[in-house]
Amino acid sequence: MSMSPYADLLGLTFATDAQGNPLVTMEFGRDVLGRPGFVHGGAIGGMLEMAAWAALRAALGEEETVIKPINVTIDFMRGGRERTTFAAGEVTRLGTRIANVTATAWQEDRDRPIAAARLNYLLKR
Repeated sequence: MSMSPYADLLGLTFATDAQGNPLVTMEFGRDVLGRPGFVHGGAIGGMLEMAAWAALRAALGEEETVIKPINVTIDFMRGGRERTTFAAGEVTRLGTRIANVTATAWQEDRDRPIAAARLNYLLKR
């Protein structure tokens, strides 16, 4: 499943984890290279946005809803190295017009994230 041309450019793959929640994976490669040996921050930010969107889409189910981002805040915690990166989102509030979502990116250990994001979305149902 592909979410957007940008997701395709980053080489993102979408699956589910053991609990059935959306999980996004990005392999390290030339297209996501930042400074030598590290994943570009923009690629990590885009991955977090896609993980949040996938979590929100899963929470909405089959409901016809237009999702528009209001704001995105990203905290970079450590550099992403030359290895596979994972990201998952969690809907923290799903209202009738606004949704709040968090997303976390990690590499080898989910308990040691490389970045996290808080995203707010406007929902048009």
